[in-house]
Amino acid sequence: MISHKTVEKYVLSMPNTKLDYPFGKEVAVYKIIGPESETADKMFALITEKSDPLQISLKCDPQLSLVLRSKYETVQEGYHLNKKHWNTILLTGQLPWEEVQGLIRHSYDLVSSAKKEEPATI
Repeated sequence: MISHKTVEKYVLSMPNTKLDYPFGKEVAVYKIIGPESETADKMFALITEKSDPLQISLKCDPQLSLVLRSKYETVQEGYHLNKKHWNTILLTGQLPWEEVQGLIRHSYDLVSSAKKEEPATI
């Protein structure tokens, strides 16, 4: 099984990321930090603290979400998130660490590119 520390270290290795607890100490929220002029940073990963097995929620392309959910019983609809765009993954070892890393990067890229497409406010 993958440890919380290993996952967190990888998530925080993404450029311009920060850890926050906007929902309380039970959920670690990882965000892409926006420029000073933006009002809100965008979350791309959430880890449920003290969960066993470790649970991470990641943004995902809707088509890919359906494929992953049908292929892996440990990939489920996003818990307390938009079910179309988010998956919650139970890190039991069913998905290899390399695949989990790819899904973290995919979530980061989706949110990062969405931030670039947002119109600038004056």
